[in-house]
Amino acid sequence: MDDRLERFLRSTLREAGKRVEEQRNAASDQLSEARDAYRNARDAALVDLPTDDEGRAKIVCRRYVERRAARLDPEGRPACFDADHPDCQGCAEDVRAGRVETW
Repeated sequence: MDDRLERFLRSTLREAGKRVEEQRNAASDQLSEARDAYRNARDAALVDLPTDDEGRAKIVCRRYVERRAARLDPEGRPACFDADHPDCQGCAEDVRAGRVETW
């Protein structure tokens, strides 16, 4: 095979490989985003709370008495949950029961 043809094939295959890798990364990122959105929607639906555009539950924090948008874990606890604080424990119980103050 002559050198020009070999260089052409190598560069063409190299470029095709780069495009495949870019597409693979983009698909992986989109899949991760879709999974996160699903989890956030599922977690908020767990307790049927109002959510923001990113799927976080809109709650009023008992500990700091402020409006907060927080992701919920599968057990209904906000991401800011502190197991050692009584206000956080009561908040998590209210979130699971669906009676937490929202905005």
